[in-house]
Amino acid sequence: MTFLGRVLAVTRKELRQISRDKRTLLILLFVPAFFLFVYGYALNFDIRNIALAVEDNDQSVQSRQLVSAFVRSGYFDLIAAVQDEREVVRLLDTGGARAVLVIPARFGARASSGEHVAVQVLINGDNANTATTVMGYVVGIVSAESARYQVQARVGSLAAPLLTLEPRVWYNPELRSALFLVPGLIAYIAMLTAVVSTALSVVREKEAGTMEQIRMAPISPAGFVLGKTVPYFVVSLASAMGVVAVSMALFDLPMRGSWPLLVGSVSLFLIGALAMGLLISTVAESQQVAFQMALLSSFLPTLMLSGFIFPISSMPAFLQGVTRVVPARYFLNVLRGVLLKGVGTEVLWRDLLALAVIAVLLLTLASARLKRQWA
Repeated sequence: MTFLGRVLAVTRKELRQISRDKRTLLILLFVPAFFLFVYGYALNFDIRNIALAVEDNDQSVQSRQLVSAFVRSGYFDLIAAVQDEREVVRLLDTGGARAVLVIPARFGARASSGEHVAVQVLINGDNANTATTVMGYVVGIVSAESARYQVQARVGSLAAPLLTLEPRVWYNPELRSALFLVPGLIAYIAMLTAVVSTALSVVREKEAGTMEQIRMAPISPAGFVLGKTVPYFVVSLASAMGVVAVSMALFDLPMRGSWPLLVGSVSLFLIGALAMGLLISTVAESQQVAFQMALLSSFLPTLMLSGFIFPISSMPAFLQGVTRVVPARYFLNVLRGVLLKGVGTEVLWRDLLALAVIAVLLLTLASARLKRQWA
C-alpha cells in the first residue's frame, strides 16, 4: 500500500470513530458555534439602554424637549421621574438608574430668551468605563440642544454655549479604573480558585481508587460533601479576604460599608462556588476533564457575563436571562455596593438572596448526584 493509501485508511478509521462518538462530535460542532453566538453578542463595547431618571424642576415644554432628546438618542431609557434627593440617592444606590438628569427651575424661560443655564447630571461611577461613556453621550446631547437654542436666540456660534453641563460622578469621582476593575478581579479570583479546588477533590479520590473505601465508611453523601467543602472554604475565604486587603493597600480600594456584611457575602459566594466545583467533580471521571469543566463554568461566565467588563443592559434579552444564573453577577453588585457605595442589606438583599438560593441549589444537586453514585 502506498503512503497516500495508508493515510486515507487512517482517515477513514478516524471518521468512523468520530461518527460513533456522538459526544465528541457534538462538542466539535456545537461548542464553537455556541461560543460564537454567546460571546459575539456579549463582547459589545457599545453602551445602550442606559437607565435614566429625571428630576424636572421646571415642567415646561423646553424641559420635556430636553428629556426627549436623551430618549431619542437611542442610548438612554427613561425609567423614572423623581421628585426629591432621597429618590435620587435610592436609585443610584440600588443601581436602578445609571444617570439622573436634574433640570433647574425656569429652565425653559431662560433658555428660550437666550440666557445661560446649567443642567446637572449625576452619574453612577461604580463602573468607570461605563460612566466615561455615559458622560460622553450626555455632553454630546447637551451640546446639540445648546446649539439649537443658540440658533433660535440668534446667538453667534462663537459665543459661550447657552446650555452648560454640571456633571457629578458618584462613588468614583476621579473615574479611577482600579475601583471598577478590582472588585471584578476579587470575584474572578475567588470563583476560579474555589471551583477548581473542589472540582479536583472528588475526582482525585476516584483516580486514587479510594472512593470505594469512602463508600464503606459510616458517612452520608451530605456529610462527605460538607467535609470536602469546609477545608477549601476556610482556605478560599482567607485567600479572598487577603486579596481585598492587598487591593486596599496597593490600589487604595475604599471600604465604605460594613466589614461583617463583606465577610458574610464573600462566604455566601464561596459556598456556591465550592458547591459548583463539587458538582463538577461528581460528573467528571478524570482531573483533566474536571479542570476543563471548572474553567468553562467559572472563567468565561465570570469574565464575560457578570457585568465585570461588559454591561449586562447592553446585551440581548436572551443573554440577560442567562446572566441570572451567574453567581458573580450578584456578587459584583454586593462588592461594589459595600466597598464603593457603603450601602447595607436594605439595598443588597435581593443579590444576597440570589447568592443563597444558588448556593443551596448547587449543594443539593452535588449531594443528590453523589448519593446516586453511592447507591
